[in-house]
Amino acid sequence: MKKSGILNVQLSALIAALGHKDLFLIGDCGMPIPPGVPIVDLVLVQGVPTFEQVVRAVMNEVKAEKITIAENMDVRNPKNRAVVDEVFAGVETEIIPHEELKKLSARCRFAVRTGENTPLANVIVQCGVAFG
Repeated sequence: MKKSGILNVQLSALIAALGHKDLFLIGDCGMPIPPGVPIVDLVLVQGVPTFEQVVRAVMNEVKAEKITIAENMDVRNPKNRAVVDEVFAGVETEIIPHEELKKLSARCRFAVRTGENTPLANVIVQCGVAFG
């Protein structure tokens, strides 16, 4: 039995299969996920688990080289923007319109749906390499 890290079987397997340059999404419970993108649905009830909890847990296991977030996250969701800034400090950040973020999500290997119920609590992560 695995004793630490991500214990969700589906999420753990998807993370283990990621490669350099692959994209995945961690999003709020209202983010539309395009057809064909596998969803790891972690929602229990609105607000549980939070965007912050999921981002911190997942990013303990993944190396990011770039992230993409929606413009106005700093205004509409300063709390979660601060989480993104802290967790992804030093990682290249692209800021695009929310509609473009939704379109980009179609290229993701998978999406993680959190219980977060605040606006624009979404991040697309581009994987880096964990060596070198």
